[in-house]
Amino acid sequence: MNIIEFWFDFGSNYSYLSMMRIRRAAAAANLRVELKPFMLGPIFKSLGWETSPFVLQTLKGDYVWRDMRRQCVKYGLRWQRPSVFPRNALLAARIALQGEGTSWLEGFCEQVMLANFADDREIGDEAVLAGILAGLGADSAELIAAAKTDACKAALRARTADAQARGIFGAPMFFVGDEMFWGNDRLEDAIAYAATMVTAAAA
Repeated sequence: MNIIEFWFDFGSNYSYLSMMRIRRAAAAANLRVELKPFMLGPIFKSLGWETSPFVLQTLKGDYVWRDMRRQCVKYGLRWQRPSVFPRNALLAARIALQGEGTSWLEGFCEQVMLANFADDREIGDEAVLAGILAGLGADSAELIAAAKTDACKAALRARTADAQARGIFGAPMFFVGDEMFWGNDRLEDAIAYAATMVTAAAA
């Protein structure tokens, strides 16, 4: 089974659209998804931005919120513009790093995205994240405690540095091998490319 890597930030609105679609789309193409949480903030700062360009550029931001309404209608997704944007996704990302290879990771990532972009909940709140983890049968107390350790903090910094080294400048970003696809509107292209690679390998 071929792999598609999905690099995302929980505070990224377009990552929300992809997160809620990629599991089904990849399964239909017989692909395995590797979820790669990272932090956009340090990458933006390296570009001289202190926050999201959707905040820094008013016209772009106004367009994006109209576009999000349209896209959520298109995909049949719930949507509520967050009252805080971008939200602090640090703790959620550290928890997700610990979930790699577990049965609860996909559900956790989807539920965190829904909390942020459909329910306007504070995803940096330990109680919110603990409730999501508990609902998935994961040990919320253990995972949140581990997320606060120096080792987990270092792991997330390393993941973000890896994103920069791969040339990632935004989210969502998809990789099929070394081939990079940027943006929710490129999810289908990435999946089609990965499926083509599978077909070629079988020939």
